[in-house]
Amino acid sequence: MVGYEGRNLPLFVLRCNIYLEVVVQLSAIEAARYSPVRTEQALAKKAHSHAVFPAPDHDHGRCASDAIAHAEAVCTARKERLTPIRRQVLEALLERHQPLGAYELIDRLAEDGARPAPITIYRALDFLREQGFVHRIESRNAFVACGHNHDSGDPVVFLICEKCGAVGEAASATVAETIRTASRAVGFTPKTPVIEIFGTCAHCSAN
Repeated sequence: MVGYEGRNLPLFVLRCNIYLEVVVQLSAIEAARYSPVRTEQALAKKAHSHAVFPAPDHDHGRCASDAIAHAEAVCTARKERLTPIRRQVLEALLERHQPLGAYELIDRLAEDGARPAPITIYRALDFLREQGFVHRIESRNAFVACGHNHDSGDPVVFLICEKCGAVGEAASATVAETIRTASRAVGFTPKTPVIEIFGTCAHCSAN
């Protein structure tokens, strides 16, 4: 709790990898709006139809095929090409809900054919990130496929399970607006604001 004009207000600090520290001070009534229950409800309403953390027994094949179909449709609409190597990299990332490093991707693709050069993988990843099909987990220096339909510049909230390594992508209109407001206040234009939150997913907590 910190004092502000004679009142004690809760202090919320969000540290983003755009090196911007966002500080939000809320009154007691306003803070109630950000309770864990209400925050979870807001995330659920704004999330894509895919679950943030799919159940272990979910139809992963359909999950991956839907993501590929979405990528193909977007590329067609934007007159971009989902070349074979770009598709292979995306498919490799869609095999699991865990981030993979560039050299892990190289090893994975080498299992099915010739070993691709690092520059080839990085170029494919750059394209996939520009189109919003893939995100980079900065703290892991790794990449994860995106199953959500949003603009490439939208704030992204990653929930990273420290036990199983799964990465869930959530959305929060409140957090997004806070980042935009704080950025505009200092004349800063965020390129790709990302928030990474470490903890334990519901599946691991239940076991």
